[in-house]
Amino acid sequence: MEPTAKHFKSIFLSDIHLGTKGCQSERLLDFLYKQYSKAIPYIGKIIVGSEKPYKYLLILVSIKLENVGENFSKVGTDSHGFKNLKKVNWNLNRDDIYDITISNGQGLLSKDEVLVVETGIHTGRSANDKFIVKNDQNEDSIWWDNNKSITEENFDNLYKDVLNFCEEKELYVQDLFGGADLDYRLSTRVYTEYAWHSLFIQNLLIEVKEEEKSEFNPEFIIIDIPSFKADTSRHGCSSETLIAVNFEKKLVIIVGTSYAGEIKKSVFSMLNYLLPPKNVMPMHCSVNVGQDEDPAIFFGLSGTGKTTLSADPNRILIGDDEHGWSSNGVFNFEGGCYAKMIRLSEQAEPEIYQTTKLRGTILENVVIDKSSGEIDLDDSSLAENTRGAYPLSFIPNASETGRTCMPKNIILLTCDAFGVLPPIAKLSASQTMYHFLSGYTAKVAGTEKGVTEPEATFSACFGAPFMPRHPSEYGKLLQKLIAEHSVKCWLVNTGWTGGPYGTGERMPIGATRKLLSSALTGSLLSSDMRIDENFGFEVPVAVEGVDTKILNPRETWEDKEGYDLQAQKLVKMFSDNFDVFKPYVDIDIIDAAPNLQAAE
Repeated sequence: MEPTAKHFKSIFLSDIHLGTKGCQSERLLDFLYKQYSKAIPYIGKIIVGSEKPYKYLLILVSIKLENVGENFSKVGTDSHGFKNLKKVNWNLNRDDIYDITISNGQGLLSKDEVLVVETGIHTGRSANDKFIVKNDQNEDSIWWDNNKSITEENFDNLYKDVLNFCEEKELYVQDLFGGADLDYRLSTRVYTEYAWHSLFIQNLLIEVKEEEKSEFNPEFIIIDIPSFKADTSRHGCSSETLIAVNFEKKLVIIVGTSYAGEIKKSVFSMLNYLLPPKNVMPMHCSVNVGQDEDPAIFFGLSGTGKTTLSADPNRILIGDDEHGWSSNGVFNFEGGCYAKMIRLSEQAEPEIYQTTKLRGTILENVVIDKSSGEIDLDDSSLAENTRGAYPLSFIPNASETGRTCMPKNIILLTCDAFGVLPPIAKLSASQTMYHFLSGYTAKVAGTEKGVTEPEATFSACFGAPFMPRHPSEYGKLLQKLIAEHSVKCWLVNTGWTGGPYGTGERMPIGATRKLLSSALTGSLLSSDMRIDENFGFEVPVAVEGVDTKILNPRETWEDKEGYDLQAQKLVKMFSDNFDVFKPYVDIDIIDAAPNLQAAE
């Protein structure tokens, strides 16, 4: 009879006689790995013959003595090179992690029992500190113009040094899935130095169901050790912070940063590499679906409203950040959300706001009054990039499965701080590819040090930092899927109207929601359209319930010549940015570019 998982105070081993003929040592080890006990005394003869099983058992016993929680897989820490660990915390629940974090002085509880933490000097991703191992297998498949490389020797040195660093330390382990599609999900194990990082990734990925535990076998490993400092000469990096990615070994090592977002983005990067050869499109996007089974995909960079617009009370939220598109439909990579919290409005974003009052949410770099437990979402003194990590179930209308059918609409979101783009435009297939590869938005003054005026940002596929392969590979796959399923595509500007940032006003969110709703229901397809003279896409002339004036951005500017000059400037930026993609795309996509002649 196969052993079943149970908890015991003690397990006594007597006269096992390891090394004798017919000894079932592997069966014994399998049994012990499936149990949790505080002690394993042994009586009588343990070994007869070979020395190896004896050593193996002693290693196992020493590990069992320091294990807490449930390791429901057969894979132990030794399988990934760890040795002499002080303690391993397996798949701890929310309450246990709360208690540990507070007792370790690494977080505070708000008055609503939300965990509030600080990430130190790193309050966002360290884009310049991410490196991919370059080898013969991936030399031709990685977009090296966008990704930094280290050697296999650099990585092996890092791996060895981190393992040695972890001896006599306490670690936290979470076994989870990346991806809700049962055919393409990635079994993932995350080792963390901080307890709250363990809860963070538990919130963000998909938990293993009880009936799935016995078959769980971690395929992808993340090791997250913030207190370890990388050696630039030995590890081939540029600072003490390093995110080292080895696609062939399916292993990511994160050191020198406490920003938990690096963990989730590592999962995204791995899936972005593994899925395209399987004809699955990975996407940095949010997804929701209405009652008529009409999924919508929202591509958009940070600050464009991707999370806000997809959290629609009238539609079911599939996910807010990272998804795949397979032959089965669209699926979430995650089981949670990682939303911006700075200046979050209860009126404008009630679904997200209420997560700041739910036990289980982690708030990063949100200012808290230590005496009262009150949080201040408007205070950016710790970071502009304040974040909340919470399970998807905290959103009232969230999907239980993280899966839906084939999409009906694709929305490309941009926050145009130049005040040029219309609030919505209908895109042709070629225009969609052009703008997808461009990935345009704009930074505004005050969001980053040194930014004093609107600054164009182009991030290919609306997620270039997480795209290991060349953008054209993702673009061609998306183009194929759009054509196969007759998906309607739109460009939505959530930025400025009536002038650029500093002069104009932010696009009214009510108008954006109304236009978006018209697009998703299909009513906008029957509207009269004009051709934008600068960008060539179709723009509605009038939409019920929306001020007609904002549909034509030039008309919202008092200085019409100023608008023309600004439009010319933006068109030229698009053209210059797209030059690098021209060798990789068909002529119809090149022809879908904004009108340079109009801009001259």
